Amino acid sequence: MTAIRDTYLVEQSLLRTLGPMLGVAETWLYRLDSAGNLVRTLRHSRHVESAPEGGQRVEEQLEEEMAHPMDIPPEVEAIFDSVRILNKACTEKLDDNQHLICHPIYGGRAICGFFLLRRERELSGPEVATVQGVLEVFNNFYGLLDTSQRDRLTGLFNRYSLELNLDRLWNLLHARRQVPRGDNELRREQAAPQVYWLGVMDVDYFKTINDTHGHMIGDEVLIIIGRLLESAFRSSDLLYRYGGEEFIAIIAASDAEAAMQTFERARRKIEAFKFPRVGRITISGGFSRADPSVLPQEVINRADRALYESKNLGRNRFCEYEKLVAAGTIKAVNAGSVDLF
Repeated sequence: MTAIRDTYLVEQSLLRTLGPMLGVAETWLYRLDSAGNLVRTLRHSRHVESAPEGGQRVEEQLEEEMAHPMDIPPEVEAIFDSVRILNKACTEKLDDNQHLICHPIYGGRAICGFFLLRRERELSGPEVATVQGVLEVFNNFYGLLDTSQRDRLTGLFNRYSLELNLDRLWNLLHARRQVPRGDNELRREQAAPQVYWLGVMDVDYFKTINDTHGHMIGDEVLIIIGRLLESAFRSSDLLYRYGGEEFIAIIAASDAEAAMQTFERARRKIEAFKFPRVGRITISGGFSRADPSVLPQEVINRADRALYESKNLGRNRFCEYEKLVAAGTIKAVNAGSVDLF
Protein backbone atom coordinates (compact mmCIF):
# COMPACT_ATOMS: atom_id res chain seq x y z
CA MET A 1 0.00 0.00 0.00
CA THR A 2 2.74 2.48 0.95
CA ALA A 3 4.51 1.95 -2.39
CA ILE A 4 1.68 3.82 -4.14
CA ARG A 5 1.67 7.57 -4.80
CA ASP A 6 -1.97 8.04 -5.87
CA THR A 7 -4.79 8.38 -3.32
CA TYR A 8 -7.24 6.55 -5.56
CA LEU A 9 -4.88 3.60 -6.03
CA VAL A 10 -4.30 3.50 -2.29
CA GLU A 11 -8.07 3.11 -1.81
CA GLN A 12 -8.04 0.21 -4.28
CA SER A 13 -5.10 -1.34 -2.45
CA LEU A 14 -6.99 -1.13 0.85
CA LEU A 15 -9.91 -3.17 -0.51
CA ARG A 16 -7.64 -5.64 -2.30
CA THR A 17 -5.73 -6.17 0.95
CA LEU A 18 -8.55 -6.54 3.47
CA GLY A 19 -10.94 -8.61 1.35
CA PRO A 20 -8.71 -11.71 1.04
CA MET A 21 -7.43 -11.30 4.61
CA LEU A 22 -11.00 -11.48 5.95
CA GLY A 23 -12.15 -14.16 3.51
CA VAL A 24 -14.89 -12.10 1.84
CA ALA A 25 -15.67 -11.79 -1.83
CA GLU A 26 -16.79 -8.14 -1.78
CA THR A 27 -15.68 -5.03 0.08
CA TRP A 28 -16.81 -1.41 -0.25
CA LEU A 29 -15.28 1.96 0.49
CA TYR A 30 -17.61 4.95 0.79
CA ARG A 31 -16.15 8.47 0.64
CA LEU A 32 -17.73 11.53 2.27
CA ASP A 33 -17.15 15.21 1.54
CA SER A 34 -16.23 17.76 4.22
CA ALA A 35 -19.93 18.24 5.05
CA GLY A 36 -20.42 14.52 5.66
CA ASN A 37 -22.34 13.86 2.44
CA LEU A 38 -21.71 10.66 0.50
CA VAL A 39 -19.93 11.49 -2.76
CA ARG A 40 -18.30 8.32 -4.05
CA THR A 41 -18.28 4.54 -3.66
CA LEU A 42 -15.59 2.03 -4.58
CA ARG A 43 -16.50 -1.68 -4.74
CA HIS A 44 -14.02 -4.53 -4.99
CA SER A 45 -15.13 -8.06 -5.83
CA ARG A 46 -12.91 -11.12 -5.90
CA HIS A 47 -13.85 -14.52 -7.33
CA VAL A 48 -11.65 -17.60 -6.98
CA GLU A 49 -12.25 -20.65 -9.19
CA SER A 50 -10.34 -23.75 -10.21
CA ALA A 51 -8.28 -23.34 -13.36
CA PRO A 52 -8.46 -26.05 -16.09
CA GLU A 53 -4.69 -26.45 -16.02
CA GLY A 54 -4.74 -26.90 -12.25
CA GLY A 55 -4.41 -24.51 -9.36
CA GLN A 56 -6.71 -21.54 -8.91
CA ARG A 57 -7.63 -18.53 -10.96
CA VAL A 58 -8.56 -15.25 -9.28
CA GLU A 59 -10.78 -12.71 -11.02
CA GLU A 60 -10.97 -9.20 -9.57
CA GLN A 61 -13.24 -6.30 -10.43
CA LEU A 62 -13.22 -2.70 -9.22
CA GLU A 63 -16.19 -0.40 -9.72
CA GLU A 64 -16.30 3.28 -8.86
CA GLU A 65 -19.43 5.41 -8.87
CA MET A 66 -20.36 8.96 -7.98
CA ALA A 67 -22.76 8.19 -5.19
CA HIS A 68 -26.32 9.33 -4.66
CA PRO A 69 -28.52 8.76 -1.57
CA MET A 70 -30.88 6.63 -3.65
CA ASP A 71 -28.04 4.15 -4.19
CA ILE A 72 -27.67 3.30 -0.50
CA PRO A 73 -29.68 0.32 0.77
CA PRO A 74 -31.60 1.07 4.01
CA GLU A 75 -29.53 -1.37 6.07
CA VAL A 76 -26.30 0.30 4.89
CA GLU A 77 -27.62 3.78 5.66
CA ALA A 78 -28.65 2.56 9.13
CA ILE A 79 -25.21 1.20 9.98
CA PHE A 80 -23.58 4.41 8.70
CA ASP A 81 -25.74 6.34 11.17
CA SER A 82 -24.70 4.00 13.98
CA VAL A 83 -21.01 4.45 13.19
CA ARG A 84 -21.44 8.24 13.10
CA ILE A 85 -23.24 8.32 16.45
CA LEU A 86 -20.96 5.88 18.27
CA ASN A 87 -17.79 6.98 16.44
CA LYS A 88 -16.59 3.39 16.23
CA ALA A 89 -17.00 0.21 14.18
CA CYS A 90 -20.44 -1.42 14.21
CA THR A 91 -21.92 -4.79 13.23
CA GLU A 92 -25.54 -5.50 12.31
CA LYS A 93 -27.09 -8.94 11.79
CA LEU A 94 -29.29 -9.02 8.69
CA ASP A 95 -32.42 -11.06 7.98
CA ASP A 96 -30.47 -13.56 5.86
CA ASN A 97 -28.14 -14.27 8.83
CA GLN A 98 -25.36 -12.30 7.14
CA HIS A 99 -23.47 -9.75 9.20
CA LEU A 100 -22.97 -6.22 7.92
CA ILE A 101 -19.71 -4.83 9.31
CA CYS A 102 -18.68 -1.19 9.02
CA HIS A 103 -15.50 0.56 10.15
CA PRO A 104 -15.06 4.35 10.06
CA ILE A 105 -12.29 5.95 8.01
CA TYR A 106 -10.90 9.16 9.48
CA GLY A 107 -9.50 12.34 7.99
CA GLY A 108 -7.96 14.02 11.00
CA ARG A 109 -10.53 13.59 13.75
CA ALA A 110 -13.60 13.55 11.49
CA ILE A 111 -15.11 10.55 9.74
CA CYS A 112 -14.47 10.93 6.01
CA GLY A 113 -15.54 7.49 4.84
CA PHE A 114 -16.60 3.95 5.67
CA PHE A 115 -15.13 0.52 5.04
CA LEU A 116 -17.94 -2.01 4.63
CA LEU A 117 -18.23 -5.77 4.21
CA ARG A 118 -20.75 -8.61 4.57
CA ARG A 119 -20.06 -12.11 5.82
CA GLU A 120 -21.68 -14.96 7.71
CA ARG A 121 -20.02 -14.32 11.06
CA GLU A 122 -18.74 -11.39 13.05
CA LEU A 123 -15.09 -10.45 13.07
CA SER A 124 -13.00 -12.13 15.73
CA GLY A 125 -10.82 -10.13 18.10
CA PRO A 126 -7.62 -10.67 16.05
CA GLU A 127 -9.51 -9.81 12.84
CA VAL A 128 -10.80 -6.57 14.34
CA ALA A 129 -7.25 -5.67 15.40
CA THR A 130 -6.00 -6.42 11.87
CA VAL A 131 -8.64 -4.23 10.22
CA GLN A 132 -7.99 -1.37 12.64
CA GLY A 133 -4.24 -1.63 12.10
CA VAL A 134 -4.54 -1.61 8.30
CA LEU A 135 -7.00 1.30 8.41
CA GLU A 136 -4.64 3.27 10.65
CA VAL A 137 -1.81 2.83 8.14
CA PHE A 138 -4.21 3.72 5.34
CA ASN A 139 -5.45 6.89 7.08
CA ASN A 140 -1.94 8.13 7.84
CA PHE A 141 -0.57 7.42 4.38
CA TYR A 142 -3.67 8.75 2.62
CA GLY A 143 -3.26 12.00 4.56
CA LEU A 144 0.34 12.32 3.39
CA LEU A 145 -0.65 11.74 -0.23
CA ASP A 146 -3.52 14.19 0.05
CA THR A 147 -1.05 16.83 1.25
CA SER A 148 1.19 16.15 -1.78
CA GLN A 149 -1.76 16.80 -4.10
CA ARG A 150 -2.55 20.21 -2.63
CA ASP A 151 -1.17 23.61 -3.48
CA ARG A 152 1.20 24.76 -0.74
CA LEU A 153 0.03 28.37 -0.77
CA THR A 154 -3.76 28.09 -0.90
CA GLY A 155 -4.37 24.53 0.31
CA LEU A 156 -6.53 23.84 -2.74
CA PHE A 157 -5.92 20.82 -4.95
CA ASN A 158 -2.98 21.34 -7.29
CA ARG A 159 -2.47 20.78 -11.01
CA TYR A 160 -1.22 17.21 -10.55
CA SER A 161 -4.41 16.34 -8.67
CA LEU A 162 -6.44 17.95 -11.46
CA GLU A 163 -4.82 15.69 -14.04
CA LEU A 164 -5.61 12.57 -11.99
CA ASN A 165 -9.19 13.57 -11.29
CA LEU A 166 -9.93 14.55 -14.89
CA ASP A 167 -8.93 11.08 -16.08
CA ARG A 168 -11.13 9.46 -13.45
CA LEU A 169 -14.10 11.75 -14.10
CA TRP A 170 -13.94 11.09 -17.85
CA ASN A 171 -13.81 7.35 -17.24
CA LEU A 172 -16.91 7.60 -15.04
CA LEU A 173 -18.75 9.69 -17.61
CA HIS A 174 -17.89 7.20 -20.36
CA ALA A 175 -19.07 4.29 -18.21
CA ARG A 176 -22.36 6.04 -17.47
CA ARG A 177 -23.07 6.59 -21.18
CA GLN A 178 -22.45 2.94 -21.99
CA VAL A 179 -24.67 1.39 -19.28
CA PRO A 180 -28.40 1.04 -20.17
CA ARG A 181 -30.60 3.04 -17.85
CA GLY A 182 -33.07 1.25 -15.61
CA ASP A 183 -35.87 2.69 -13.51
CA ASN A 184 -33.47 3.51 -10.67
CA GLU A 185 -31.12 5.42 -12.99
CA LEU A 186 -34.06 7.39 -14.40
CA ARG A 187 -35.18 8.34 -10.90
CA ARG A 188 -31.64 9.43 -10.07
CA GLU A 189 -31.48 11.67 -13.14
CA GLN A 190 -34.72 13.32 -12.08
CA ALA A 191 -33.49 13.81 -8.52
CA ALA A 192 -29.95 15.05 -9.10
CA PRO A 193 -27.94 16.83 -11.81
CA GLN A 194 -26.00 14.50 -14.07
CA VAL A 195 -24.12 17.14 -16.07
CA TYR A 196 -20.66 18.41 -15.12
CA TRP A 197 -19.09 21.73 -16.02
CA LEU A 198 -15.50 22.90 -15.94
CA GLY A 199 -14.73 26.53 -15.25
CA VAL A 200 -11.45 28.45 -15.51
CA MET A 201 -11.15 31.57 -13.34
CA ASP A 202 -8.51 34.30 -13.38
CA VAL A 203 -7.87 37.18 -10.97
CA ASP A 204 -8.29 40.48 -12.80
CA TYR A 205 -5.24 42.79 -12.95
CA PHE A 206 -3.22 40.52 -10.67
CA LYS A 207 0.09 41.69 -12.12
CA THR A 208 -0.81 45.24 -11.09
CA ILE A 209 -1.46 44.00 -7.54
CA ASN A 210 1.99 42.40 -7.40
CA ASP A 211 3.72 45.42 -8.94
CA THR A 212 1.96 47.90 -6.64
CA HIS A 213 1.88 46.05 -3.33
CA GLY A 214 4.55 43.37 -3.66
CA HIS A 215 4.45 39.60 -3.97
CA MET A 216 3.75 38.98 -0.28
CA ILE A 217 0.48 40.89 -0.57
CA GLY A 218 -0.16 39.12 -3.86
CA ASP A 219 0.22 35.76 -2.12
CA GLU A 220 -2.15 36.94 0.62
CA VAL A 221 -4.71 37.85 -2.04
CA LEU A 222 -4.47 34.36 -3.57
CA ILE A 223 -4.94 32.73 -0.16
CA ILE A 224 -8.05 34.81 0.54
CA ILE A 225 -9.47 34.16 -2.92
CA GLY A 226 -8.95 30.44 -2.40
CA ARG A 227 -10.92 30.62 0.88
CA LEU A 228 -13.69 32.67 -0.72
CA LEU A 229 -14.00 30.24 -3.62
CA GLU A 230 -14.17 27.30 -1.22
CA SER A 231 -17.04 28.95 0.63
CA ALA A 232 -18.84 29.89 -2.59
CA PHE A 233 -18.80 26.44 -4.17
CA ARG A 234 -20.38 23.35 -2.67
CA SER A 235 -18.26 20.88 -0.73
CA SER A 236 -18.91 18.27 -3.44
CA ASP A 237 -17.44 20.53 -6.15
CA LEU A 238 -13.77 20.17 -7.07
CA LEU A 239 -11.60 23.28 -6.80
CA TYR A 240 -7.99 23.63 -7.94
CA ARG A 241 -5.28 26.23 -8.12
CA TYR A 242 -4.26 25.81 -11.73
CA GLY A 243 -1.18 28.00 -11.55
CA GLY A 244 -0.35 31.64 -10.81
CA GLU A 245 -3.62 33.52 -10.40
CA GLU A 246 -5.73 30.91 -12.24
CA PHE A 247 -8.19 28.51 -10.62
CA ILE A 248 -10.31 25.68 -12.00
CA ALA A 249 -13.62 24.38 -10.65
CA ILE A 250 -15.52 21.26 -11.70
CA ILE A 251 -19.16 21.42 -10.68
CA ALA A 252 -22.38 19.46 -11.15
CA ALA A 253 -25.39 21.38 -12.49
CA SER A 254 -28.55 20.35 -14.31
CA ASP A 255 -28.03 22.80 -17.20
CA ALA A 256 -25.96 25.77 -18.37
CA GLU A 257 -28.17 28.27 -16.55
CA ALA A 258 -27.71 26.49 -13.22
CA ALA A 259 -23.96 26.30 -13.86
CA MET A 260 -23.85 30.03 -14.58
CA GLN A 261 -25.65 30.75 -11.30
CA THR A 262 -23.04 28.73 -9.42
CA PHE A 263 -20.09 30.50 -11.04
CA GLU A 264 -21.79 33.88 -10.63
CA ARG A 265 -22.19 33.22 -6.92
CA ALA A 266 -18.41 32.80 -6.66
CA ARG A 267 -17.77 35.93 -8.73
CA ARG A 268 -20.10 38.08 -6.60
CA LYS A 269 -18.59 36.79 -3.36
CA ILE A 270 -15.12 37.95 -4.39
CA GLU A 271 -16.41 41.22 -5.82
CA ALA A 272 -18.10 42.04 -2.49
CA PHE A 273 -15.05 41.30 -0.31
CA LYS A 274 -12.73 44.13 0.75
CA PHE A 275 -9.17 42.83 0.60
CA PRO A 276 -6.67 44.22 3.16
CA ARG A 277 -4.45 46.97 1.66
CA VAL A 278 -5.71 46.22 -1.84
CA GLY A 279 -9.43 46.95 -1.62
CA ARG A 280 -11.82 45.51 -4.21
CA ILE A 281 -10.72 42.68 -6.50
CA THR A 282 -12.65 40.88 -9.20
CA ILE A 283 -12.30 37.66 -11.15
CA SER A 284 -13.22 36.69 -14.69
CA GLY A 285 -14.07 33.22 -15.88
CA GLY A 286 -15.26 30.92 -18.60
CA PHE A 287 -16.84 27.51 -18.42
CA SER A 288 -17.75 24.60 -20.68
CA ARG A 289 -19.64 21.35 -20.37
CA ALA A 290 -17.56 18.30 -19.42
CA ASP A 291 -18.24 16.40 -22.61
CA PRO A 292 -16.87 12.81 -22.37
CA SER A 293 -16.73 12.55 -26.17
CA VAL A 294 -13.75 14.93 -26.27
CA LEU A 295 -10.50 15.01 -24.34
CA PRO A 296 -10.54 16.77 -20.95
CA GLN A 297 -7.68 18.99 -22.11
CA GLU A 298 -9.93 20.26 -24.90
CA VAL A 299 -12.67 21.12 -22.40
CA ILE A 300 -10.12 23.16 -20.43
CA ASN A 301 -9.15 24.92 -23.64
CA ARG A 302 -12.82 25.69 -24.38
CA ALA A 303 -13.33 27.14 -20.89
CA ASP A 304 -10.11 29.14 -21.27
CA ARG A 305 -11.37 30.55 -24.58
CA ALA A 306 -14.56 31.66 -22.84
CA LEU A 307 -12.42 33.23 -20.10
CA TYR A 308 -10.51 35.18 -22.76
CA GLU A 309 -13.83 36.51 -24.06
CA SER A 310 -14.81 37.58 -20.53
CA LYS A 311 -11.62 39.63 -20.39
CA ASN A 312 -12.42 41.19 -23.77
CA LEU A 313 -15.90 42.17 -22.59
CA GLY A 314 -14.55 44.14 -19.64
CA ARG A 315 -13.68 41.54 -16.98
CA ASN A 316 -15.59 40.72 -13.78
CA ARG A 317 -17.92 38.30 -15.53
CA PHE A 318 -18.36 34.68 -16.65
CA CYS A 319 -19.03 33.43 -20.17
CA GLU A 320 -20.22 30.03 -21.35
CA TYR A 321 -18.26 28.56 -24.24
CA GLU A 322 -21.18 26.76 -25.91
CA LYS A 323 -23.34 29.89 -25.82
CA LEU A 324 -20.57 32.01 -27.34
CA VAL A 325 -20.09 29.52 -30.19
CA ALA A 326 -23.83 29.24 -30.85
CA ALA A 327 -24.10 33.04 -31.03
CA GLY A 328 -21.18 33.26 -33.45
CA THR A 329 -19.19 35.41 -31.01
CA ILE A 330 -16.23 33.02 -31.12
CA LYS A 331 -15.21 30.14 -33.33
CA ALA A 332 -15.24 26.59 -32.00
CA VAL A 333 -11.92 25.44 -30.57
CA ASN A 334 -10.27 22.82 -32.75
CA ALA A 335 -9.92 19.44 -31.08
CA GLY A 336 -6.43 18.48 -30.06
CA SER A 337 -5.07 22.03 -30.37
CA VAL A 338 -3.78 22.23 -26.80
CA ASP A 339 -1.20 20.22 -24.86
CA LEU A 340 -1.53 20.98 -21.16
CA PHE A 341 0.07 18.11 -19.35
